[in-house]
Amino acid sequence: MAVYDYDVVVIGSGPAGEGAAINAAKQGRRVAIVEEQNTVGGNCTHKGTIPSKALRHSVKQIIEFNTNPMFRDIGEPRWFSFPKVLKRAEKVISNQVMLRTNFYARNRVDVFFGRANFQKPGEIEVAGEHNSKETLRSRNFVIATGSSPWCPPDIDFAHPRIYNSDTILKLSHTPRTLVIFGAGVIGCEYASIFSGLGVKVDLIDMRDRLLSFLDDEISDALSYHLRNNAVKIRHNEDYKSVTGDAHGVTIELKSGKKIRADAFLWCNGRSGNTAGLGLDKIGLEANSRGQLAVDEHYRTEADGVYAVGDVIGWPSLASAALDQGRSASADMLSADDFRYINDVPTGIYTIPEISSIGKTEEELTAECVPYEVGQAFFKDTARAQISGEPVGMLKVLFHRETLQILGIHCFGDQASEIIHIGQAIMSQEGEANTLKYFINTTFNYPTMAEAYRVAAISGLNRIANL
Repeated sequence: MAVYDYDVVVIGSGPAGEGAAINAAKQGRRVAIVEEQNTVGGNCTHKGTIPSKALRHSVKQIIEFNTNPMFRDIGEPRWFSFPKVLKRAEKVISNQVMLRTNFYARNRVDVFFGRANFQKPGEIEVAGEHNSKETLRSRNFVIATGSSPWCPPDIDFAHPRIYNSDTILKLSHTPRTLVIFGAGVIGCEYASIFSGLGVKVDLIDMRDRLLSFLDDEISDALSYHLRNNAVKIRHNEDYKSVTGDAHGVTIELKSGKKIRADAFLWCNGRSGNTAGLGLDKIGLEANSRGQLAVDEHYRTEADGVYAVGDVIGWPSLASAALDQGRSASADMLSADDFRYINDVPTGIYTIPEISSIGKTEEELTAECVPYEVGQAFFKDTARAQISGEPVGMLKVLFHRETLQILGIHCFGDQASEIIHIGQAIMSQEGEANTLKYFINTTFNYPTMAEAYRVAAISGLNRIANL
């Protein structure tokens, strides 16, 4: 069994692991990364962010083709199967794997494929294919193993018609009807994807409103557009049993309702991938959700061991995970670019998409902050009219007296891009964070970005007579 010594060993090659490994390598350290799958990229590339967003993009193109009158000169509306659309996502995945493999090669990061297991402090064993085993020793470790769908034991996920958010990517047909249990971010995204393919979707939500962490107006807009696309949303429901047979799946709810569908998709909760890591050998224990506790420098209770990404819980976003990984390696190497990641915009890739940062109206009202609202509706902007994407709005919350921007909420096409303009101004200190920036700055025309100017003028008009 070969033994290797490194300055830093990273377990997991998703965004968090990649950020940690590459940043440490840039600091001149000898770095190894361990990946359980056969190629790099982690669950983000193979099962989560990349495939689901590639799917969404393809479905959005199909919707545009089938609804835009201009394309009727080309031919009749087309129906696309889920497996056919999935092939597009597979091409994106292979491109991402190639890109990330080159990152590690260019920065001379050694990649080991296999399952990591701590043997003792400062040492892990990597069990690869054909019973091969290698030992990696290091003073510093970064656990970036990500998360997987939490699957309750009373549902038979081995049944060919019952899926979770990972296995749905192996769906080999297009169901006519689908029940999605769990109306969180992943559930809402897949509801958009499948309804866009013409599938009749029942979305079961255990809460009384969709994505309750969002601004109420944005949550209501999402509910409206999902329903407008024939998604049946069932709030305040829980399942009693899920039973699959040769022809479909029957879902019995605790309220007494029964729903029959061709397939069932579970999207309710995720667990940190910590099982089998041998954490007990270094004095660590994961919580009931498989997550590790860290301090504000991403250090665990074990000396020299850091944890980043989904395995530590909030915010469980690929964007934050990459920065957490970079910050963890910066801390362990005493670099000067450490920062704690706590200011993260949400990016929800429903159709239309959603993005927000800062406070909601409900939070500001509860805190008795004197705020006002500036709004811009996409249907009134030239760029949205040109692109045929009139659905959506930009909402800027600002302090009535200082004009400080307190929150930004966007719903509609390119929302996850548009949000960053406002984020840049919000991050400025003191008087530099002001609504007046959008009044005194000339935006390209026509652009979606000019919605900020429209919203800012709207907001100032609201307080002009106070």
